[in-house]
Amino acid sequence: MKFILARKIEMSQVFDDNGSVRPVTWLEAGPVFVTQKKSKEKDGYVAMQVGFGKKKKEFRADSPVNVGDKIDISVFKEGDAVNISGTSKGKGFQGVVKRHGFHGGPRTHGQKHSEREPGSIGATWPQRVLKGKRMPGRMGGERVTVQNLKVIKIIPEKNLLAVSGAIPGHRGSLVEVRG
Repeated sequence: MKFILARKIEMSQVFDDNGSVRPVTWLEAGPVFVTQKKSKEKDGYVAMQVGFGKKKKEFRADSPVNVGDKIDISVFKEGDAVNISGTSKGKGFQGVVKRHGFHGGPRTHGQKHSEREPGSIGATWPQRVLKGKRMPGRMGGERVTVQNLKVIKIIPEKNLLAVSGAIPGHRGSLVEVRG
């Protein structure tokens, strides 16, 4: 299993061989260092902890590496499919129209204040709001994984990785890249 920690730099665009424009996200990927190995006997599971700057993350992988080993972007090659996990941008407290895509109420025909309201939130019986009812609340700031993104370009001298499409998080946020 291939993995590395990266920092999101920006979105940009590159031209492919056919001359068409491809949207890409540039990542500063590693290098990361193995800071700890977890074993089945001692910890109950097999994993390794890697550090990138001040951040540490754990990956469940049984790889033949030792503490102090360096992992850089040479583990990936152009054309690889990767899954990228990160924390999405926080949007604050949002209503049901923005948060869940509700249609809202009618704009006319006697309606005054129900344009962006959720409508009825429950029936006469069971006389309560059921669990899981989509309501207003905090939006974003959650862990999101985008799967099967293609590695478009690698610049090993600068530890830069270009991945097709958008990934979660703001500029400078930490993401996990798994191959």
